[in-house]
Amino acid sequence: MKPLKELTRPNIWALKPYSSARDEYNGVEASVFLDANENPYNQPNNRYPDPLQKELKAMIAPVKKVRPEQIFLGNGSDEAIDLMFRAFCCPGKDNVVAIDPTYGMYQVCADVNDVEYRKVLLDENFQFQADKLLEAADENTKLMFLCSPNNPTGNNLCRKEIEKLIKEFQGIVIVDEAYADFSDEPSLLAELDEHPNLVVFQTFSKAWGCAAIRLGMAFASPEIIGILSKIKYPYNVNRLTQQEAIHMMQKHYEVERWIKSVLEERERLIEEFQNLPCCKHIFPTDANFFLTRVTDAKRIYDYLVSKGIIVRNRSNVTLCKDCLRITIGTRPENDTLLQALKQYE
Repeated sequence: MKPLKELTRPNIWALKPYSSARDEYNGVEASVFLDANENPYNQPNNRYPDPLQKELKAMIAPVKKVRPEQIFLGNGSDEAIDLMFRAFCCPGKDNVVAIDPTYGMYQVCADVNDVEYRKVLLDENFQFQADKLLEAADENTKLMFLCSPNNPTGNNLCRKEIEKLIKEFQGIVIVDEAYADFSDEPSLLAELDEHPNLVVFQTFSKAWGCAAIRLGMAFASPEIIGILSKIKYPYNVNRLTQQEAIHMMQKHYEVERWIKSVLEERERLIEEFQNLPCCKHIFPTDANFFLTRVTDAKRIYDYLVSKGIIVRNRSNVTLCKDCLRITIGTRPENDTLLQALKQYE
């Protein structure tokens, strides 16, 4: 890995971060707050939230087996994605490399930040080779994006190739593990201390059932986390989000039950779905969804919409012609889907 200073945009490295009132306050427990120009009425929502989310990070750390200083919390994982571009990629000069197909926000953030986005096509099994991504890189490649389990394909990427890429690439490798809770593959979080150029994304939106609160997690070395924290907006995670996440951390046992239920339904739904006349192929999945090639994706999608059932038509995505992406729902929801498709002509 190149020195972090060399990878970071010079203006970001030299940036003096904004210091909020809540950043500056340290010491004994206070009861009178006259420092932040807040309205003294309408407690508790009149007060700014903790800008560093200390209580929540202290709860996440033992669950994820990391240290609090290795955690960045953002307004969804999309904030962390965008901050990676803003911190490390000089607009109009640097580039990033990513697999294709994959999660679309990587390219959107690249385009917003005026950073060249280089795609490397997956093979017929939706797998990648580290050497091909390395070949696509040059001296201005700062980041590489992987998503495992991948979206929209659902499969885990080859662990051996991921580790090779992390070891050989001189920049930063981001592995998005949004769906990792549904996979048997161990998280890369355990390897953070071994690889200073590794950043792992996770989220509260999937297994934790909290898509509405918009809370994403990035895990990395304290040095990388420090750079992201320096350039984030001061109060990027609101109090209501922090409180709900703390509440969810206290009932992680229920999340484990949800995951078990989703996996059981995934197996059942796939087994029944593959017997439908409209199903041509179901790709292997390690996520809470599966990708299926059907006889006519647009016609089937429109038919399901007319029945009040919404899936995702992925036909416009590379390698996914006539493919639908179907999320695993509750048993009644899944049965409604199956029943509708049994009546499809």
